[in-house]
Amino acid sequence: MLIDSLIKIAYLVAAVLFISGLKNLQSPGTARHGNRLAAIGMLVAVVATLFQDQILTPAEMIAGLAIGGLAGMVLAKRVKMTSMPELVAAFNGFGGLASMGVAGAEIAVIMTTGEGSTGEPFGVTPAVTVALSILIGMVTFTGSFVAFGKLSGKISGNPISFPGMRLLTILVASAAIAGGVYMVSGAAAFPAISDPVVFGAYAVAGAAFILGILLVIPIGGADMPVVVALLNSYSGLAAAATGFVLDNDALIVSGALVGASGLILTNIMCVAMNRSLLNVLLGGFGGDSDDAESSGFSLEGKSITTTTPDDTAILLSYAEKVIIVPGYGMAVAQAQHAVRELADELESRGIEVKFAIHPVAGRMPGHMNVLLAEANVSYDKLFEMDEINGEFESCDVALVIGANDVVNPAARHDKASPIYGMPILNVDQASISIVLKRSMRPGYAGIQNELFYNPNNKMLFGDAKDSISEVVAEIKQL
Repeated sequence: MLIDSLIKIAYLVAAVLFISGLKNLQSPGTARHGNRLAAIGMLVAVVATLFQDQILTPAEMIAGLAIGGLAGMVLAKRVKMTSMPELVAAFNGFGGLASMGVAGAEIAVIMTTGEGSTGEPFGVTPAVTVALSILIGMVTFTGSFVAFGKLSGKISGNPISFPGMRLLTILVASAAIAGGVYMVSGAAAFPAISDPVVFGAYAVAGAAFILGILLVIPIGGADMPVVVALLNSYSGLAAAATGFVLDNDALIVSGALVGASGLILTNIMCVAMNRSLLNVLLGGFGGDSDDAESSGFSLEGKSITTTTPDDTAILLSYAEKVIIVPGYGMAVAQAQHAVRELADELESRGIEVKFAIHPVAGRMPGHMNVLLAEANVSYDKLFEMDEINGEFESCDVALVIGANDVVNPAARHDKASPIYGMPILNVDQASISIVLKRSMRPGYAGIQNELFYNPNNKMLFGDAKDSISEVVAEIKQL
């Protein structure tokens, strides 16, 4: 009895640590501390579960923790920051696979013993939780790895569709639901009739496997931040369903927290793009095309103004206030350390430097924050869009590093533009804007950026890391 009481207390402590961790994650300054709290909470929950069910010996527990910890450490050291979105997608996928695996093991136990792993008789309610765990887990698994492929370039970032695709998606979803209903109906007659439980589980798993692919492949690269957040929510819901299967309070609480926070983050991403979740899921927006789509913006009579690292250094040196806008191009060029060096050099000359972060800059929520944190940029210099947009009018130089659609003024007035209505960073209101890009290739929205043709804008072409390093070297010589 003492052990049972200690395990319940451990689960309560874990839940408190999960909630405290999530609370701390809402601020860049406390995010690392929040991550540690949540990790400790998970460790407490895992150890308590292993002792509760006596799954492993203490020696095996220590060995498992050591192997898992080593694998995590290696990944943390070896995975590049540019690959972090793919890693998050993979983690989501493995979380879904683990949930489905637990549900499959539960069915194996039921078929062998006639009851669930908790010792309770198998019936309709357990069957519903097992079916949901399989369905959500498998959709999360395949959908996440399609997202992984798109983010890593192994699958085209363009929306992929074919005639009759949406009808096929509806049919597959219906098959998954039908399989779940068949499984539950079999549970009602169990153990007299057991075959429907097994066949229904296979049907749900097979249909969900295809459904996860069909749900993600029509979504373009521009919507990947939303997809990553949504799949994260799915993985949490799958874990919560597994918690009900195992009657494990810690898993239910942690899964529900991840599911809810993922949905909240998904909504934030949708608001930041002025898109509904349904619109995102229907797909067809953004990709890898080099060609810009037509919109209300005409290039007739317009031209760009190019600049050099020398001229950029002079403009920055004589500024009083500089706002740096990071984007995915900064991640690709691995320019975050050079950017921090630039900011330090400007601040040493008494110039005010701030960083403007758009919610969907990059390929996952918080991508730019993570990159800049890795380069040891102080958290108090990072400002979200709503906090800093009013400061661009008083900004001498706005330095845009690899961002595209999130600074396109067309979002404010061009009703023919696919990004019309999307909140953007008001870079065009700065006295001078300088955009660092490799080429004039459009962003994931596939449209021309009006900012590039503004009379107060200058384009600095080349690798962002090399360009920033040259600018820093020139500033030091002034």
